[in-house]
Formats: sequence, C-alpha cells, structure tokens
Amino acid sequence: MVNADGVALTPNGRLPPPPRRETPRRLRPLGARAEAGGDGEGRPTAAARRPRCSCGDFHSSFFGLFPSCSFLHLAIIHEEKALSLEVIRQMAGDRPFLNFQNNLSQTPLHLAVITDQPEIAENLLKAGCDPEIRDFRGNTPLHIACEQGSLRSVSVLTQYCQEHHLFSVLQATNYNGHTCLHLASIQGYLAVVEYLLSLGADVNAQEPCNGRTALHLAVDLQNSDLVSLLVKHGADVNKVTYQGYSPYQLTWGRDNSSIQEQLKQLTTADLQMLPESEDEESSESESEFTEDELIYDDCLIGGRQLAF
Repeated sequence: MVNADGVALTPNGRLPPPPRRETPRRLRPLGARAEAGGDGEGRPTAAARRPRCSCGDFHSSFFGLFPSCSFLHLAIIHEEKALSLEVIRQMAGDRPFLNFQNNLSQTPLHLAVITDQPEIAENLLKAGCDPEIRDFRGNTPLHIACEQGSLRSVSVLTQYCQEHHLFSVLQATNYNGHTCLHLASIQGYLAVVEYLLSLGADVNAQEPCNGRTALHLAVDLQNSDLVSLLVKHGADVNKVTYQGYSPYQLTWGRDNSSIQEQLKQLTTADLQMLPESEDEESSESESEFTEDELIYDDCLIGGRQLAF
C-alpha cells in the first residue's frame, strides 16, 4: 500500500517510522588502552602489568621533561627491544638520526646504557652511533657504564667501537674532570677498573681540578683492594697532587694502616712526611713587630707631617 507520493505505508495505513540512525562508536583517545590497563575491550594486556607510563601520562609528563626525544629514544626508554632493533636496522648508517641528542644531550646510545640494554647498545654501535658524544654532564656512554658498574655495557662499548674512538673515550674527562677509570675507582668497581687498565687506560691520569690520580682516590676512599690493584698495574706512588701530596701522605690520620704500610715501602723518603703548612711558613716571615707596635712615620694632618 502506497500513498499519493508513492511512499509505502504500513498495513494500518500510516507512514513508517524514520530509520534509526546508529550512533557511531566513539574512538578512544591515544593511550586509552594503557590508561584503562586493557586492550580496549576490557581485557587486560601484558603491557598493563608492567610498571610503564601510559601514553596519555607519557605525553603530558615525559614530553615536558624530554621534549626533544626521537622515536628511537622513546622505544629504548620503554625497553621496547623488538621495536628499537627494527628502527636501528632501518636507520643503519643514518648518523644524524642515530646520534640525535635530546635536551639533556643524550643519544640513544646513552639511554641504552642507562637502561642496561647491552644488545641495543651493540646494534647502535654497529649501525654507526658515535660513542664519543657527551651528555649535559660531559659523560660519554662509557663514563655512564663505568659509574654504574655494568661490566657487560663496558665490554660492548669497548669491543664494538673503532680503535680511535676507544683511545679517545678512555682518555676523555667529563665536566667534573673524571675519566672512566676515575669513576670506576670512586665507585669501587674492581672488575671494571681492571678491565679498563687492560685496554690501556692511563692509570696515572690526574683530575684537572686538584691533580688526584686513581691511586689518590683509592687512598681517600680507604679501599685497600683497589690500592693493591692499581699498584699492581703500575700506578705511580710518587705522583703528587697539585698541592704536593703523594698517595702515602694522604694515609696520615686514616684508620686503614695496611694501606699506609703497603705504600710506605714504595714511596720515596721525601714524599713520606707531610709538607710544612703555608701558615707555618708565613708566620716565620712575618715582622717581629705586632700590628700595635708598628711605627708609622707618614701621617699627615692639614698637609703637615706629624713629629714623633
């Protein structure tokens, strides 16, 4: 049955109801799955069980701190190993991309070391990442690995970089004046120290600020095992700081007598006694008159010299 306009009518002669418009499914914003801890259908995902930032939180908080991170930076930070390796594979040889620094001057290689992912670091080096680039503290990736005591990362960074890079990073100092050997010594990582020395690290390298060597640092830290290791590898026991102190002289007043005994046998006699302090030297050169007894003969009043 149709009406005069040709519109089909219902059996009771009425117009049919308008077709029901189906409401389109609302798209969830990026990161909603992570925020909900599921896959979008109420089912929990494996990622939801990890202590990882949601994408929504990530964009609001992380980008506020690291606005210049590349996609590879983010993949490494979130420890997305497969994704990181795929990006590295596709971008192999693209040095500007691989060496891109965020606002903390960290390259992807820095982050691979910080997050303790030696395999990622290895692939970055093979793809052309520069191991000599410094972060905002002047640390190369090897500095960070030594400070963290990660022997695996140290091994990867030294084995898969070119020889001229290796020599440079072993001698490089950060903005505090510390070489990789200094940092490993300060932290007391004996295995890392021994490995660096086997690669040719300068055992007698001095800090630019005060001239301390790794042996001076070992005495300061009262680390007898480190002292023995450094001496075994040729540390100069007669090397003095810029103030003139030998490692043995730094043992005075310290509790560990074994360090003092060990260094005394190797230190020359003139570097065993503490040098005279500047205060004592200056007091000897002072005038025999006290300040109150000093005679002033150049006093003038009204342009006329006083008579005494």
